[in-house]
Formats: sequence, C-alpha cells, structure tokens
Amino acid sequence: MKALAARRHDRRAPIVLLLLALLLTGGLYAVLAPTSADAAPAAVSTDDVKAGEKLFQANCATCHGPSAAGTQSAPSLIGVGAAAVDFQVGTGRMPMQMNGPQAQVKPVQFDDEQITQLAAYVASLGAGPAIPTADQVDPAQGDAANGMALFRTNCAMCHNAVGAGGALSRGKFAPNLWETSPTHLYEAMLTGPQSMPVFGDTNLDSVEKRDIIAFIDQQGEATPGGLDLGSLGPVSEGLWAWVVGMGLLIGAAVWIGAKSS
Repeated sequence: MKALAARRHDRRAPIVLLLLALLLTGGLYAVLAPTSADAAPAAVSTDDVKAGEKLFQANCATCHGPSAAGTQSAPSLIGVGAAAVDFQVGTGRMPMQMNGPQAQVKPVQFDDEQITQLAAYVASLGAGPAIPTADQVDPAQGDAANGMALFRTNCAMCHNAVGAGGALSRGKFAPNLWETSPTHLYEAMLTGPQSMPVFGDTNLDSVEKRDIIAFIDQQGEATPGGLDLGSLGPVSEGLWAWVVGMGLLIGAAVWIGAKSS
C-alpha cells in the first residue's frame, strides 16, 4: 500500500495527466468541431480534372511545381481547394505577370470552362474550400445593415469603411471592392488571398459572409452626402479642407491687406 501511495504522488504524474487531458481535448475537438460546408470539393467529372491537369502543366507548373507541391517561387496548392483557384485565376491575378509585393489584377487569361477545369484539378489534389453556391453569394438575400457592422469590425481597417481600399505596408494594398463579383468576395473571405486573413465559418459563417456582400453591393452606387471625394475618409476630406479652407483664409487676408493699404 505504501508503494502505491508513493506512485500516486510521483512528481511526473501532473505532466502525464496534462498530456492525457490535451490528447483527450484534441480528440474531442476533431470529432465534435463543426466543419465548413465548403470544405469538401464539389463533384466534378474525370474529364474536367484531366483537362485541368493539362492546363496546369502548361501554365502553372513552372512556379508551383509539376505536382503542385510548391517551389521556392510559389507555394503548394495541395489543399487550397477550388475556391482559391477560382478567385486567383478568375480575377486575373494568376498566372502572375511579374513579381512584386502582391499579385496584380489584370485581364483574365482563361475562359470560364478552363477556370472550372483548373479548379477541378487542384481540388482533386486535396480537400479544400469549394466554390460557393449562387444562394450563398446572393446580395438580395443578405442583411446589409448587419453586413455593415461586420465589415467595419473585420474589414474596414484595411479596405476602408466603405470598401474603397487602402494602402498597407511594404508596397502592398487592400483593393477597392466595389467592382469585385459576389462570388469572388465570398472566396476571398474563405481563402484569405495575399495579406488578407482567412475568415472561416468559425469567424464568419456563410450567412454573415452574405451579409457583408450585401453591404458592399450597396457601396459606390450613390453619394447622398454630395461629392464622395474618393470615399477615402479623413485623408481626402482633410486635404480638401486644408486646400480650400486655407486658400479662402489666405485670400481673405490678402483682400483685407489690399483694402487697408
């Protein structure tokens, strides 16, 4: 009995118990944690995958490697999912035209069928976010008021309070969102391109993403307050006040001086 009691008070016992607790917690989380509805790639035909592989080898393998496992020039695409490919290729960011702080938007290099084939091939390499459905990105079904609150909490620090874009560090920038399609907006939140963080369903669920899309859809259409001054907030407003306001004050000073002389 004394030997058993001594083992119970072994100094290593807390460490063993902690490890067991961590293993149990991790196992329970893996089993019970909610998963994204977009995590599994959508069903595609074998012909699409084969055609996408040919397009990949001809246009993408130089940077991403023949097996899409990545190189020193570009990251691995295994597990990024169809949504990442649809966003990057569908907005013209990929294939990149030149190296720089971030990929630039340019005319799209592939048609819709080819983009679908490329996305199907990359999705076949590993499970990842799928391209959203039409209902998930429909602005008419979203709550723009809730989207405004969510956008200004999660996105405005980079993209400006109304999605007009803004400068980041080291030559990077957050683009204007007004011309971005609802599908690409959803995919950007889902995959986190460039310097953007990933907003998974644990951060913003599919309904909240649609609300944000509804808010962005209403921006840039009208300026009820008059001139929008680029919708860049205090920067353009301050410049306007400085130039016009100081100009009027200087003009008034010169006029008063001329009158008094």
